[in-house]
Amino acid sequence: MDLIVKHFNELSTTELYEILKTRFEIFVTEQECIYQNLDDKDQDAIHIFCYNDSGRVAGCLRVFWKDHNETSGIAQIGRVVTLEHGKGIGGKTLHEGVRVATEQLKAKKIYLEAQEYAIGYYAKEGFEVVSEPFMEDGIPHVKMEKRVRMEA
Repeated sequence: MDLIVKHFNELSTTELYEILKTRFEIFVTEQECIYQNLDDKDQDAIHIFCYNDSGRVAGCLRVFWKDHNETSGIAQIGRVVTLEHGKGIGGKTLHEGVRVATEQLKAKKIYLEAQEYAIGYYAKEGFEVVSEPFMEDGIPHVKMEKRVRMEA
């Protein structure tokens, strides 16, 4: 599985279409969650994704500055999806997202909003719950953060 890392401006229209198609399939069709997928954050994001043998985006996520504010030093990871479960795609994609936030963006902290059932998945990568559960699009979520160790 080869991960592809591209800023929005580097994506081909086919890559963007496949990313959006996978996000729609998981969030809207599988999870029956009607929400605004196109939220004007994709354009400022670095997208990490991979294809399966059928040419579909099998997993993806995006990394961007939280609140569009680079000076805060807080990167955000979002729209984390895997089309094929149980193959390690999500873990590898998340690990790469953390690497991009840390090495490329030089973030001091990484923030995400996790669906409550996935807390353990994010905890494996060092994220900690920092909020009480809240409802987002009819699904219980929590805010999670990972502090980044700065090299001396």
